Amino acid sequence: MLHHYRTLIAVLTLFIAPMAVAHSQAATPTPCSTDDFRQLDFWVGEWDASWKNPDGSPGSGINKITKDEYGSCVIFERFSMPGFKGMSVSTYHAALGKWRQTWVDDQGAYLPLIGGPSDAEDIHFKLELSRQSDNAPYLRMIWQDVSENAFVWRWQNKQGADDEWQDAWVINYERVKKTTRSDSHESERSSIKNIKLNQGYHVSKAP
Repeated sequence: MLHHYRTLIAVLTLFIAPMAVAHSQAATPTPCSTDDFRQLDFWVGEWDASWKNPDGSPGSGINKITKDEYGSCVIFERFSMPGFKGMSVSTYHAALGKWRQTWVDDQGAYLPLIGGPSDAEDIHFKLELSRQSDNAPYLRMIWQDVSENAFVWRWQNKQGADDEWQDAWVINYERVKKTTRSDSHESERSSIKNIKLNQGYHVSKAP
């Protein structure tokens, strides 16, 4: 009798244990799957950046924003312009209900920022420097006029807590248009044709 009882327990264990594991796995939510982690998705992509320098001359750069390295949990920024490049990582900190960003660059800067979506009508998203002391500067970045393929980014500062924010750098962003394979092929054929014409060859029209 005891032998049959032990056998029954063993058989039940074989069936119940996998079911319990499966239930536990099904009940575990996917990391970073809430809508809060989607709040900065509008920034993801490859962007052409343009601005006016203090002397009035035009400036330009490229900013590549990705989020595939760590699934949907971390957004990577890689900014580059002549003579300067930097990168940042951003993530939603659920415990605080805020976004956190860390910026570093080839000039030795380190900037920890905190923020999120803005309630102000003219500001879509903002991140402000986490000031580590009373002597630390007041700095922030804001995203404005956000659409699918463009937005305005402003880097701002102010002297004191009660002062107005002032623009230090205003960048206009436009999403880089992806060239289709057919467009790329046509451009390549056109370039080859022009080279041959310049060399004195006659090129018949491609079908």
